[in-house]
Amino acid sequence: MILAWVLSLLLLCASLIAQLERLTALRIIEVKTISLVQQNFIATEKAVSDCEKNLMILSVLTENNCLIQPINKNIWLISSKQKPAIQVHVLLDAKSGTTTRLNWRQSFDQ
Repeated sequence: MILAWVLSLLLLCASLIAQLERLTALRIIEVKTISLVQQNFIATEKAVSDCEKNLMILSVLTENNCLIQPINKNIWLISSKQKPAIQVHVLLDAKSGTTTRLNWRQSFDQ
């Protein structure tokens, strides 16, 4: 009887160790995924910011990292080509060439 009790405790400990190993592996994957997504988000935000700063010049360039669409007379929609997709509405002052960010959002429908 005591032998069966000791064996059941050993099996319970082995099961606990296996569950802890799985949990640790999932946590490592989670941390790496969060780090990778943060790096991609920062790179995308930098690309959109560069397009925003050089909005008047980008209309002449043939290759850039953003999709630029006119919304209104001085309002533009800048969308990143990279994932995660970021969309920014920008007000362009044509006289001074400065841009003002009106809002931004992360786009999930691309």
